[in-house]
Amino acid sequence: MEIGKKIKERRIFLQLTQEELANRCELTKGYISQLENDKTDPSIETLKIILDALGLTFASFFKEEEHSQIKFTEAEQLDKDYGGYIQSWLVPSAQSLAMEPIYVLIKPHQKTIIDYPHPGEEFGYVIEGTIKLFYGDDATMVNKGESFYITTNKKHYIENIGETNAQVIWVSCPPNF
Repeated sequence: MEIGKKIKERRIFLQLTQEELANRCELTKGYISQLENDKTDPSIETLKIILDALGLTFASFFKEEEHSQIKFTEAEQLDKDYGGYIQSWLVPSAQSLAMEPIYVLIKPHQKTIIDYPHPGEEFGYVIEGTIKLFYGDDATMVNKGESFYITTNKKHYIENIGETNAQVIWVSCPPNF
């Protein structure tokens, strides 16, 4: 494990200079520099002082990061045809993540199923076509290149009001689809 590198990453994340971290720990800037460049190793006591100043525990500092997948291919997407529209889950493991992006292709004069109130927020971007967003008792047109952002405390759905397919990227947070 590169202790110095992890300390430096956390220090930068907290927008601290080496001198500020050194002062908080009653150490020298030179020592912090050597530590971050892996030219010295701290004692357990010194590491504890540094981690406290960085707001970390030993457990959180030494926890190995999970190397999760960051790229997803078209072959990994899950598609479901609802008749009037096709929904593609762009990130297959999104149910366990903070947000869930999907692609929706809506056939002319078709609509998605009604999504009833639930906790969260949703964002949509119209790639192609014009849709009507129904949100509670209101409805609004959303054209190609436009987006929408809603809290999900009201029933909502979208309808393609055009003569060609509409395409929408839709992101739900937390996952709900």
